[in-house]
Amino acid sequence: MNDKIRNLRIFDDADGKINLSLSDIDGEMLVVSQFTLYGDTRRGRRPSFIKAAAPDDANRLYEYFVTLARRDIRRVETGTFQAMMDVSLVNDGPVTLILDSEKTI
Repeated sequence: MNDKIRNLRIFDDADGKINLSLSDIDGEMLVVSQFTLYGDTRRGRRPSFIKAAAPDDANRLYEYFVTLARRDIRRVETGTFQAMMDVSLVNDGPVTLILDSEKTI
């Protein structure tokens, strides 16, 4: 997933085409764990978190991802795992992508 995010061509080139990656623009990354995004709402009225990793396993994966990102990205900032955080965001453009990996680690 780190490789995918780092190399996904989602930034404009000189011609205004979405053709450059985070690596191409020497961009920065903010990594914030967000457990509730894993909630499955396909059935019922309450999100199910049954397929979510146990906290210790999830924290290991989060820290591993951050370690990989810091090898290749000039600046990587993080949130605090399992903490309540206020994060504000400005989306620059009309594109929102959802990246998902079905691979089991």
